[in-house]
Amino acid sequence: MSYPITANGFNKIKEELNNLKKVERPLIIERIAIARSHGDLSENAEYHAAREKHSFIEGRITYLEGIVADAQVIDPLALSGEKVLFGATVTVYDVDADEEVDYNLVGEIESDVENNRLSVTSPIGRALIGKMIGDTAVVDTPGGKRELEILDVKFI
Repeated sequence: MSYPITANGFNKIKEELNNLKKVERPLIIERIAIARSHGDLSENAEYHAAREKHSFIEGRITYLEGIVADAQVIDPLALSGEKVLFGATVTVYDVDADEEVDYNLVGEIESDVENNRLSVTSPIGRALIGKMIGDTAVVDTPGGKRELEILDVKFI
């Protein structure tokens, strides 16, 4: 399975992976060794906490390595036009909320709703993909239907 991801998102994942391997992993291994040196491991909370953190780090490294191996990197700067595609930053007018909103359409892995980075597989992302400037997208959301008029499409 391949993961579509922007070049920026891919670089952030590689940075996190590098930090986990070169900084976090050695630190936690050192903490385990120190905790182990305190003696009886069965009642050593510091040792058990360090082992749990080590397990989390190793799991996260494995997960990120899988993403890097299967990533389909798409550079939005190589795209242009008025059609909404993966990686586009779309300015929409939300008719129901009476406000303009910018959405950046990204892969599931790098989506961040709080920063308006929406997955192309989200309800809004699916409604916007393939539309053009001037089109209106109707989105079924848990709160009801929303009407979004596409005002601008940028690839930045």
